Amino acid sequence: MYRDLSQPIETGMTTFPSDPDVSVEPAATVEADGYRVSEIHCGSHTGTHVDAPSHVGFDDSLDAFDLDRFVFDATVVDCTAFGVREAIGPSVLPNGHGDRDMIVFRTGWDEHWGSPRYVDHPYLSGACVERCVDAGWSVGLDTLNPDPTRSGSHDGGGVPAHRALLGNGLLIVENLTNLAGLDRCRLFAVPLSLPDGDGSPVRAFARER
Repeated sequence: MYRDLSQPIETGMTTFPSDPDVSVEPAATVEADGYRVSEIHCGSHTGTHVDAPSHVGFDDSLDAFDLDRFVFDATVVDCTAFGVREAIGPSVLPNGHGDRDMIVFRTGWDEHWGSPRYVDHPYLSGACVERCVDAGWSVGLDTLNPDPTRSGSHDGGGVPAHRALLGNGLLIVENLTNLAGLDRCRLFAVPLSLPDGDGSPVRAFARER
């Protein structure tokens, strides 16, 4: 049984502040042309997507990773008790390393997708990120960012979680959804074939174990 974990790509959807706006518009129609084609305009970090190390200045882009690196043995941890711009500590993480290679942080913040509140999500504390790095865990989240997202009077504080994870060859999958009730799973987040890609939208889905 597979579960879709992806936000749909559509005109006017939520994006990271200052990222390109998204549009999906007709380029050809059956009525006028005999076939249908859509023109899609978006950034490389649109919707549910995976970040490459080159996103924050490291050498490796998406094409440096074998395809099997985008299939994860994941554990979902419940972080729904954390509130607006609250740091998630390492206490939510499982003991030991186990046979997993990704931790998915379910904050429930995908409920705010499409609203201004979505940028005010919880984020990963330095100690939580350090634990993930030590264990060799990539990270998935149902938020815009493992770091605080800049917005209004909030400057965001940079991208230390990105740099720690991506700098150690661990991947980040952002803007997941539909995580409620999911525990151990095989999570698929395969990017588009973008040479030198700093990130890519994915069709993320999971198979429960």
